[in-house]
Parts: sequence; C-alpha cells; structure tokens
Amino acid sequence: MNDTHGTDDGTVATMAVPVLMFAVGVIGNTIAIVALSRSKQEQKSSAFYSLVCGLAVTDLLGTCLASPITIATYLNAKILEDRHLCEFHAFLLLFFGVLGLSITCAMSAERYLAMCHPYTYQRWGVDRRFARQFMFLIYIANVVFCCFPMMGMANSIPQSSHTWCFIDWRTQQPLPATYSFLYGSVSFLLILITIVLNFTVCGTLIIMRRKTVQRPVTRGSARERWKAISSGAEVQMMIVLMVISVVVLGFSAPLVVRVFVNQITLQDDFQADLTAIRAASVNAILDPWIYILLRRTLFRKIRVLCKRVCHSRQGAVSASPQRSHVYPENVWDTNKYTHVLEAMRISTISPQVPVMVTYATKARPTPTHLP
Repeated sequence: MNDTHGTDDGTVATMAVPVLMFAVGVIGNTIAIVALSRSKQEQKSSAFYSLVCGLAVTDLLGTCLASPITIATYLNAKILEDRHLCEFHAFLLLFFGVLGLSITCAMSAERYLAMCHPYTYQRWGVDRRFARQFMFLIYIANVVFCCFPMMGMANSIPQSSHTWCFIDWRTQQPLPATYSFLYGSVSFLLILITIVLNFTVCGTLIIMRRKTVQRPVTRGSARERWKAISSGAEVQMMIVLMVISVVVLGFSAPLVVRVFVNQITLQDDFQADLTAIRAASVNAILDPWIYILLRRTLFRKIRVLCKRVCHSRQGAVSASPQRSHVYPENVWDTNKYTHVLEAMRISTISPQVPVMVTYATKARPTPTHLP
C-alpha cells in the first residue's frame, strides 16, 4: 500500500514538469498572438511580424498536439505501444522541430533582403500576403519531408524513457540511416544559413551607419538616410530577430547533435536524448515571451533610458565652438541632429549666387594743396 502511494506521488511529481511546460506554452503563445493581432497597422502589414505571428501559431499548435500525448504516457506507460500513435507522435516532433528552424531562417532572409537588397525586396513585393504564401509553402514542404518515415523510409519507435517516440536513429539499415543523416543535415543547414544571414545584416547596418556619419550632410538626403538606418522599428525588428534566433538555434542544436551522434556511434544514451528533446520543447515556451517582453512600448522605454545615460555622460564634456557646423557626435539624438541640419543651410547656398563682401577701409587724409 505504501509502495503504491509512493509510486503515485513520484508519477505526479514527474508529470508536473510537462504539465507546467504545456500551460506556460499555451498561455504565452496565446498572449503573443493577441498582442500581434492588436498591434499597429504598419506592424500587422509587415512581412516580418507576419512571420513572427506564424511562429507563435506554430508553437501553439505544436504544444497543443504533442504535449497531451507526452502527459498521457505518465498515466499509462503502454500508450505508445500503439504503432499509429507512435508514428504520429514522432511525426509531430520531427515536423515542429524543423518547422521552427525554417520559420526562423525565413525571418532572417526577410531582414537580409530588406536591409541588403531593398530594390529586390520592393520588386518582389514582400509584404504580409507574400509572407503568408511563403509560410504555406514552408508548411507543405516540411509536411512532405517529415512524412517520409510513415512512407517506409524510416522507423518510428518509442525511446528508452517510454515518454516519447522518434525515428530509429541507431539503425544500421541503409535507408533509415540515410533519412537520419538527411534530417540532421537539413536542420544543420537551416541553422547555418540563419547565422550567416544575421551576421551579414548586422555587418551591413554597421557599415551603413559609418558611411552615413562620414558622408557630408545635405538638406535633402540626410534625414531620409537617418530614418532608414536608425528608426526604432528597424532596430526593434533586429533585436527581436537576434534574440529569437539565439533561443531557437541554441535549444534546437542539441537535438541535431544527438541525431548525428546516435547514428554514427550507435550507442544508447537515453538521458542525453531526453535532455535534447526537452531542450527543443523549450522553444515553444520562450519564443512568445521574447516578443511580449520586447514590444515597441518597452523598447521605447529602454531607448529613452539609454539616451538619458548617454546625455548624463556627455554633459560633463564641454563642447568645442568649432562643432556647430559638423556632424554631431551623438547621432542618436534626433533633436540635436535637426538643429545641425538647420545650421547647415548656410552651406547649401549655390556657389553661383554672387556674394557681396564689403571691406572696412581706413579713411585716408585729404591732401592739402598749397596755394
């Protein structure tokens, strides 16, 4: 009797972790979807935030479909012995794992086109509708790719903990082993492309900012260049993208590593496999809270605080009088930047306009004529 009571307590305590992850994932993704749907019109119509909303919907679907099966295994350990249910659970883990990487890569590609190839971005008409169509293609491609095990290319088996199913990634059969390497290679390629695109966009922003600082200021183009490079919306998009990329890639990489390690070594390390699949499940929990915490209102407050800190540091340094007609050092202060543009109007006068210059001469004494 005591043993049964102790076993029930252990089961409840163990089951509390997936139940808590399920609840936090559902609540967080629901809040993120509502916040995105109620955001400003320019955000809702942008391709980037359409992809962010698609990622939130994907995480919500993955949590609602896969987590209940995992929770049910703690109540009945033999539930995954059903072959069809095991194949379905393996499909869900394969599908939502590579789908999150695909959407993150698409977000990086959208920012890359917008910042590095703006003419191509405009010519292709990348907008909300384009993002939705591209998301549909991503879903179709990943569904077909992850259905290969059900078609006989690989076998789906319960793992050693009997709480989740996945492909047989320690098989010596040529075709299933080929699919394991193919799945790991596709995931690794998506991670690599995302990293390269993000570094390229960040490097482009740094180069553009340096060129803008060094370029002479003109009345017609300086303000437009400034708004295009340092606008709060663009900076916020890059921050959201970088944080989401770090979370998705960081928590998805262990599962990709385990795919290669298991298929190469053929050794069973169920604890490492369980840790890797749990880390991949954390993506659906953290992703929505990244956008919630990095919303535009909070981002503006952080930006204002940074400006105050910069102003307090620069207040101790006395400005030189020769800096009234040059580019200001604090380029992030738009008010000072406006005053400089007004002051620079004297340098935009056409050189063809004649300028009358008068010189003050000393009066010469009138010569006195002798009679």
